Amino acid sequence: MRKFLLITTSTLLLASCVAGPKPLYNWDKYEQVSYNYLKTKNDKTSKALLEDYKKMMAKPNGSRKVVPPGINADYGFMLIQAGKSEEGRTFLEKEVKLYPESKIFIDRILLMTAETK
Repeated sequence: MRKFLLITTSTLLLASCVAGPKPLYNWDKYEQVSYNYLKTKNDKTSKALLEDYKKMMAKPNGSRKVVPPGINADYGFMLIQAGKSEEGRTFLEKEVKLYPESKIFIDRILLMTAETK
């Protein structure tokens, strides 16, 4: 009986370790691509970062099934810097809808971009 309990307990412990919880957000290759962009800002790394953002926005695979925090905002800000103000503002507004706590930061970005016009 003791051997049976030991085997059963061991099996249950191992089984519980195998399937961990699904992450809240899918960050795809964000860490590496954003590092490359920050390390070497050029057209190639900028395009790679924007493509990674598009992938994350098109298919948010985390358990929440939404775009990770900050992605819409960063994508929108990069669009504004590229001269696509209206499209960029749309993504900044999406960020606020998904994450209302970001409103104070998004408002500052919008104010800063309005002043540079």
